Amino acid sequence: MGHQGLARLAPRRRNATPGKIVRRTGALVFVALLGLVLAHVALAGDPAGLSPRGPDSPQAAKIEGIYWLLIAITGGIFVLVEGALILFVFRFRNRGRSRTLEGPEIHGATRLELIWTAIPVVILAAIVAFVLVKLPGINSADSAKAAGPPLIVKVEGRQFYWNFLYPNGVIQVERMRVPANRDVKLLINSEDVDHSWWIPALQGKFDAIPGKTNHLWFRADRRGTFEGQCGEFCGYEHPHMVAAVQAVPSSDFQSWYDREARAQASGTSDLGKMTFDGACATCHGFHAQGAFGPDLRGNPILQQPAAIKTLLQNGRNKMPAVGKGWSSRQMNALLAYVKRFAGSSGGG
Repeated sequence: MGHQGLARLAPRRRNATPGKIVRRTGALVFVALLGLVLAHVALAGDPAGLSPRGPDSPQAAKIEGIYWLLIAITGGIFVLVEGALILFVFRFRNRGRSRTLEGPEIHGATRLELIWTAIPVVILAAIVAFVLVKLPGINSADSAKAAGPPLIVKVEGRQFYWNFLYPNGVIQVERMRVPANRDVKLLINSEDVDHSWWIPALQGKFDAIPGKTNHLWFRADRRGTFEGQCGEFCGYEHPHMVAAVQAVPSSDFQSWYDREARAQASGTSDLGKMTFDGACATCHGFHAQGAFGPDLRGNPILQQPAAIKTLLQNGRNKMPAVGKGWSSRQMNALLAYVKRFAGSSGGG
């Protein structure tokens, strides 16, 4: 039997109908969307999931509004493009034709080409315009809804911790305490290299740059602790450069604010421990037992305040100048705290 006879006996391939193509395309799109939903469920342990953390401030709420608009636009474009791609794959598939057979060349679709070029340009221009209109309102205060005048806090980025300085002289390390429902203005700078202040639930990233002061506003809408981390690679201990903002009721904040000012002025606060835990412990361990840096227990330098001060202000080898520009209050508090390790055994 010849080839023609075999061809007549072979079952004919049936072309897919438009209805089947639409159903298959719909099924594939559904599977893709289901995958996104399952990914969101898989991230349920993360408070944010696929969405931004919070928002727990008016500023973060505006950022989230931009985020979801961009997700909606780009998600719609993704479904449209991928759906059309899948549809064309099924609709115009080879259907048994030779692989060497080229399809017909089509010319003269200038209008169509202009349309699919213009549409992305218009979409991109609309997104850019929307973001540029919204951006100025993100870093602004709404004093009409705030409980009291703004609190001003100076934020110092340092290798590898955050120092917070309050108007009444209070100093905090790594954890900033603020009143809830009150505007807070941050004066952000750096004492060494570029850092980036970022508490996702409260605001966007803002760079801490040596020699320049940047300004950032936020207002925590509820009580709680909001965590973040330096958003700019700043050295080998960058992963440990964490930060937190603790929002408390206004009355509790004012009581703490006044009490802490008196305690730090008299040297009876825990500023020394706080500074050691934030600036020293990431390298030397919380008990000075050594980790990345050497074991400090029993080190003779702990008996020499002047030598410690020089080391903190100037650094040595891989140790950065963690205490450069410290006030005498913070320096003396740390010097008093580290005395407890002077008599410890390095092998204990």
